[in-house]
Amino acid sequence: MHIHCRWWAALGIAVGMAAGTSPAFAQQSATTPPPPALFDVGDLWRAVRGKPREAPKTEEENRGRAFILAPSFGAKPGTGAFLGVAGNITSYFGDPKTTHVSTNVFGLSVSTSGQVLSNVRFNIFTNEDRWVIAGDNRFNWMSQDTFGLGTSTPSAGVVNADFDFFRLDETIYRRVGSSKFVGGGIQFNTRRNIGPGDNAEATWDESPNVVYSKAHGLPADSATSGGISIAGRFDSRDSQVNASRGWYLNASYRTFFEGFLGGDSSWQQASFDARSYRALTKNGRHLVAGWIYGEFVTAGVAPYYDLPATGMDTFGRSGRGYQEGRFRGDQLTYGELEYRTTIMANGLVGLVAFLNATSTSAPDGSEALFHSVAVGGGFGARLLFSKRSRTNLCLDFGWGREGSHAVYVAVQEAF
Repeated sequence: MHIHCRWWAALGIAVGMAAGTSPAFAQQSATTPPPPALFDVGDLWRAVRGKPREAPKTEEENRGRAFILAPSFGAKPGTGAFLGVAGNITSYFGDPKTTHVSTNVFGLSVSTSGQVLSNVRFNIFTNEDRWVIAGDNRFNWMSQDTFGLGTSTPSAGVVNADFDFFRLDETIYRRVGSSKFVGGGIQFNTRRNIGPGDNAEATWDESPNVVYSKAHGLPADSATSGGISIAGRFDSRDSQVNASRGWYLNASYRTFFEGFLGGDSSWQQASFDARSYRALTKNGRHLVAGWIYGEFVTAGVAPYYDLPATGMDTFGRSGRGYQEGRFRGDQLTYGELEYRTTIMANGLVGLVAFLNATSTSAPDGSEALFHSVAVGGGFGARLLFSKRSRTNLCLDFGWGREGSHAVYVAVQEAF
């Protein structure tokens, strides 16, 4: 699907419109009655057993830790059906009036194709948000379909690869103003034992990873990058888990060095991530969320699997409708709009609908950024697991071009 740049620009404008905030929407008027008390899965279980509803938490109790564990299941192209568990731990390390909630999201799943996927991702805010520690850590024994570079690459040339993937990505920020943070971190990505996956032996030497790696003098059976970063962050969201208002902006510059932590090459990458949330009604039951992010290799040669790609963001939620790594290149831009609503006034059940667009470029110059755009979309259901942390159990169905489709289950919103 080839789409002219003006359509990509239109999506950017739409996301920008969603990013605006309006006091008329963000605050209840003096004459508006208060919304019904939230009702979550715990309240539902107590009602089924004929037990009284849980008493409201005191301010001190609300500062305590909330733990959620839920089954994780679904099906994605390249992964097949998978089953496991996913969890979310939320807690406050200071006064909730002056301290963001800290989150720790983790998961473990096994797929029908023999993959074992595990991750631990967190955002920890110390008292009064003086420091923020963010981490994206993955320990996966997996396979992945590999495609050519650029957005217009067809799915017909796919080659499946097996490898072991380990990521440690840690960043620490210091607050320098209201909602403003600066910091730096260390990044390490490695893929070991890269080899042909199911029915890929005959075409392995012509696979995108092998061709790219040989062309740039990189090993084809492994890929490692080690480096450091500097970053800036602005975060005025009312929740890390399920925001109803505010902005999130993050920009970083990463430098990877050949030989550092076993890195295969020296290269640099710039990235940005912008998100915003706007209520469409005074009671907040209808919301539009917007997300734009970009990643750009600015110098050097990155290993094939470290090139920017869909689904490789921190929580792996970009490009719903497509498999992880479906679109890859040395430059990537992504935009998404999501409409969110609760179909019950007490917030127990909700629905979402989303539309996203991805554009990547090919490093050899055969395709420029915005030359083509891959569009995806879908809808999902939400079940309020914890009213205290506003954590939903999320079930999404996504579709993309060439018949691509996927089912996603998570314990935190896509963004």
